[in-house]
Amino acid sequence: MTVERALVLGGGGVTGIAWGLGFLTGLLDEGLDLRDADLIVGTSAGSSVGAQITGGMALEQLYNRQLEPSSEQAANFDAEAMGRTFAAIMQEVGPDPTAIRQRIGQMALGVSGVSETERRAIIASRLPNPEWPAQRLVIVAVDTGTGEPRFFDRDAGVLLTDAVAASCAVPGVWPPVTIGGQRYMDGGVRSVTNADLAQGARRVLVLSLLKLDAQSPLPGEVAALEASGSAVRMAEPDAASVEAIGPNVLDPARRAGTAQAGRDQGRRQAAELKAFWMAHGDR
Repeated sequence: MTVERALVLGGGGVTGIAWGLGFLTGLLDEGLDLRDADLIVGTSAGSSVGAQITGGMALEQLYNRQLEPSSEQAANFDAEAMGRTFAAIMQEVGPDPTAIRQRIGQMALGVSGVSETERRAIIASRLPNPEWPAQRLVIVAVDTGTGEPRFFDRDAGVLLTDAVAASCAVPGVWPPVTIGGQRYMDGGVRSVTNADLAQGARRVLVLSLLKLDAQSPLPGEVAALEASGSAVRMAEPDAASVEAIGPNVLDPARRAGTAQAGRDQGRRQAAELKAFWMAHGDR
């Protein structure tokens, strides 16, 4: 069966969830509802957004929850330091992606502090529905031992909460999640968006829930999608949203301002994205 429209939701931390829900609500304000996608691919924060928007709760309600005070504690997250760590690992093990992910997995397994049980409870509190949706939702995580990616969906025999928790297990910050005796970490270790999983869709809208740097593999993924016949559009936080997000994407105190900035941005970009999403025929 041909996938007409695919929505790709990339990583972005706690603020990424807020921005994504705000952006999608802003689009809906202007008459564009991306929840009708035939395929949703979620990575890390994007897995949470994907599970939330397909869980049966109104977008306005999901948005309003981002404006409420959070009981979650901020985690110390330094994106530049993590980038240097990953660069050092690549220099150590060479260019093989699987070997790199295995080495990152070893680092992830060394995390102590917050337990898997505590993290799972936090993830569960974010989801309006613990059941997999009827539409196709694919959630990406990475096996810490083998370095191989795992693509969870409703046919995988895995609880939705566990799949989202695994995809959100930032290496070096949150503990890997145990599923079927294996330990899984953040799907962003494979790719911050995993946009290539939308290959075959006629139209693909990629929402990166954070501002990507020049080293992001996303342009290559987009080029590959376009070469295979997909029409692709991308959106990411603009300057106002980046300011609202601040320096730490794992700071829950930034959720409200980020959600509001995302909603404003969604309203501004709605006309352009609606023309793309609702277009008839192929490219």
